[in-house]
Amino acid sequence: MLIRNATVFGQAYTDVRWVGERIAECGRGLRAVVGEDEIDARGGWLVPGLHDHHTHLRATAARAESIRLDAPAVRGVAQLADRLRRADRELPAGAWIRAVGYHDGETSLSREALDRIVGERAVRVQHRSGALWILNSRACEVLGVDDCALPGVERDGSGRATGRLWRMDSWLATRTGGTAPDPDRVSAEAAARGITGFTDATPDLSQDDINHLARLTADGRIRQRVHCMAPPAVTDPRVSRFTLGPTKILLDDASLPPLDDFVGRIRGAHDAGRSVAVHCVTRVQLILTMAALDGAGVRHGDRIEHGAIIPADTIPWLRDRGIPVITQPHFPVERADQYAREVPADEQPDLWRLRSLLTAGAAVAAGTDAPFGSSDPWQAIRAAVTRPPTTQPETVPLETAIALFTADPHHPAHHRTISPGRPADLTLLHPPPQDVLRTPPADLVAATIIAGNPAHLG
Repeated sequence: MLIRNATVFGQAYTDVRWVGERIAECGRGLRAVVGEDEIDARGGWLVPGLHDHHTHLRATAARAESIRLDAPAVRGVAQLADRLRRADRELPAGAWIRAVGYHDGETSLSREALDRIVGERAVRVQHRSGALWILNSRACEVLGVDDCALPGVERDGSGRATGRLWRMDSWLATRTGGTAPDPDRVSAEAAARGITGFTDATPDLSQDDINHLARLTADGRIRQRVHCMAPPAVTDPRVSRFTLGPTKILLDDASLPPLDDFVGRIRGAHDAGRSVAVHCVTRVQLILTMAALDGAGVRHGDRIEHGAIIPADTIPWLRDRGIPVITQPHFPVERADQYAREVPADEQPDLWRLRSLLTAGAAVAAGTDAPFGSSDPWQAIRAAVTRPPTTQPETVPLETAIALFTADPHHPAHHRTISPGRPADLTLLHPPPQDVLRTPPADLVAATIIAGNPAHLG
């Protein structure tokens, strides 16, 4: 296949030909050979296929089957009660109410509060961060929460479960059973946005979870390449377009590991041939991670997920050790009101850094963190270019913002190129390039090519 008359990202040539899954030729004035399909780009930008470097595929697919409490946003218990009671009236008997994206008032929401809203049907509500589920008493009874000894079960002073479950997604998925959500719609929507690959950042996936994702990739239910974070003991299913990535390590300020234990966990991943991807959203989490990586030794591919708070004096450490930060540029826009209320004034300059990291020479790539942020990479790209300054500007030029999604999934510090021998993963935008920030997402992408195959033609 041949794309002609493109503005090729970072190159002087305009035409790109691929054969099978690899780019075969780049130049000017290339002509289609007999039997070859071609696309006239008419000057549109051709970029390496967008890769979402931090997402959660199963949770994003499940969101389509859930009650959305963030669109429009529910504010307060009265609005929450209205949405949940409406669902209670509409759902068939025996069906769970599964609601996601709740933020306002989550610190006080408990099983008793949910019982007062819906008492006879099992209800579970997810906090917008994805770290917390709140269950009513009926759901606690069905799942055996009161008898569960796992540390994620929050309990009150008398030892009774509050219905609040921290970091227990895998346990919930196993206990609730049912059919795994179908990712076909998520994949199709991503292809229409120019996404040719995902890094799934779901922590602690089992071998069965990994094998299931690999099968979905192999049979085309997931069209994109999938680079999946996995514990050290998980083995590679050896499926085309599916690879294993680093081991995800979650940190919570309330339960930070002792430094020696943290160092040991990183060494264990490294000894198994895995890099680590450490979830860091606070200053103390980042500083502890720095100390642990210095103690364990840095392995190529180690990375910081989110980096929501990065003090200025830690940036040289990130740069000198070549550790990329996987950021979400849209969060400062999507959550502006929350950050204004909740982030201390002395940490505002350190919030969701971008330009300051790049200017200092640190590596940065971007992910959407869907479904806990918008799954549209163009919202993140626009935010990276237009984010209103707070204490200092962190915006970047459009080309730099797009490049946040064109890094190598295996090594996010390195950017992919459009050149002979490279995989034919390409995103073609409608012309003219300068209209990227003004074009509705549905009209932005002209073609998405994955492994040489058109996954979307717009």
